[in-house]
Amino acid sequence: MPKKIFFTPGPSALYFTVEEHLKKALKDQVMEINHRSKQAEGYFHETVQNLKALMNIPEDYGIFFLSSATEIWERQIQNLVTEKSFHYCYGAFSNRFYDFAKKWGINAQQAASEFGQLPDTNPAIIPAGMELITMAINETSTGVSFPVEDIYAIRKAHPDALIAVDGVSGFPITDLDFTQIDSAYFSVQKCFGLPAGLGVWIVSPRAIEKAKAKAAQGLPIGTYNSIPNLLKNAEKGQTTFTANVLNIFLLSKVTDDMLEKGIDVIRREANYKAALLQHMVEEHPLLDHFVENKAHRSKTVVVANTSVDSTAIINKMAEKGLVIGNGYSAYKGKQIRIATFPTHSKEQIELLVDMLNDVRSV
Repeated sequence: MPKKIFFTPGPSALYFTVEEHLKKALKDQVMEINHRSKQAEGYFHETVQNLKALMNIPEDYGIFFLSSATEIWERQIQNLVTEKSFHYCYGAFSNRFYDFAKKWGINAQQAASEFGQLPDTNPAIIPAGMELITMAINETSTGVSFPVEDIYAIRKAHPDALIAVDGVSGFPITDLDFTQIDSAYFSVQKCFGLPAGLGVWIVSPRAIEKAKAKAAQGLPIGTYNSIPNLLKNAEKGQTTFTANVLNIFLLSKVTDDMLEKGIDVIRREANYKAALLQHMVEEHPLLDHFVENKAHRSKTVVVANTSVDSTAIINKMAEKGLVIGNGYSAYKGKQIRIATFPTHSKEQIELLVDMLNDVRSV
């Protein structure tokens, strides 16, 4: 049976080198070693340095490994917020972070929009005194991206607030100046093309000091996954729990591969692939863009409304071994979502476009 090509927006297709790296992992017994061994610590340090080199992350920023981006939402609230947070809400995932904050009893405020649109990003609408301001660089559920220039404007207008960026389906494609933010995070099952089960948290010195200051006031910041404890372990190349050593190993290898290819090449290819898909949506008789504003369309997750039941289109593609995503939650049956991550070659995207163009009716 021919292998399927997964264009689903996470979990998605494995990075094309993962199969060979898995063979090496078996040979080197990566799944059997102690997570506090020198071998595991080496994988930790190598992955951290590769990520910093790949995305130009400042050397004094901490990088921690947790279970998922979902967990990191909660850890940010625990560690970085005492009273007030502000959240840009424009999709299922950005909304959920806001919901987490409310459930923690935080005075959380929001700028919200209809799905498929971006809220007003004017920094003037953010009340003074916010401790944490959050946004998703790429909202996976809707295909809306948040302009990096707007993040920088928010930072300039609110210099005392910490800024947290969800990069789950945006990193490493989005070129972000990390000196302008304090917390960034992603899970590895999207752009990095790995199995689910690993979250990466990038934390600025300002955020580290905020967590320490909160703890010094006698306020709770969590236990084993508090920032001070994460930092203490990370300095030794260790996690605070029995970590997913295999995924850390694989991330070290995939980031090696990406560095060898070059981030500029990866980003140029992302622009080309996104342009192909977006043009196809514009010209297709059964599709139209969910995100009307071109400037806010994601380069990694293209979302299209369907004039027919989207399941019929999805099934047509599946017959050809091409797996695309359905609409998220309430949009199932009404939309398709297509990932164009670094592992998806230009030729694969061209093939998908050709096959979708052949579906003129269902």
